[in-house]
Amino acid sequence: MNCTQVRELLPDLAAGMNIDKGTEDVQTHISSCSACAAKLQGFRQTMALLDQWQAPDPGPYFDTRLGARIREEIARPATGWLPWLRRPALAASLAVVVVAGALVVSNRAILFPGDAEKLAISIPVPGVPAEPGTAVGDLQALEKHDLYADFDVLDELQVQNDVTANP
Repeated sequence: MNCTQVRELLPDLAAGMNIDKGTEDVQTHISSCSACAAKLQGFRQTMALLDQWQAPDPGPYFDTRLGARIREEIARPATGWLPWLRRPALAASLAVVVVAGALVVSNRAILFPGDAEKLAISIPVPGVPAEPGTAVGDLQALEKHDLYADFDVLDELQVQNDVTANP
């Protein structure tokens, strides 16, 4: 066994628990490795100190003082916005507002039909002419006039337009 495997088992060894993972291998490693033996000794000292420790006595009036403090906290008026949510009417109205907001956001097309037309995306159908001036319409026009495949013709048109524009 290596040091990493043994160090995982050291707290159990120090507590006196039975280890099923090759006790003989662990004992052999601890006897040959001074670092692991020192760690085991440190764990044993810590366990011995914890066994000697005793919880302090809370005192004769601890329960009485604790009960009084709890009653004071319950009687103190709550501050902030969280106690308002505990009121049923406010909680119900808040739930209605949240649900209404979710419905408005999810059903914009039903509530605002003009917006739905603006947001609608037209998907071009092959064979059906698209509006001129749109990318699809321009590509269809180029394809119709056999200009799409021959870019040299487009370059010539550009040169002709430049010559006619600058006489």
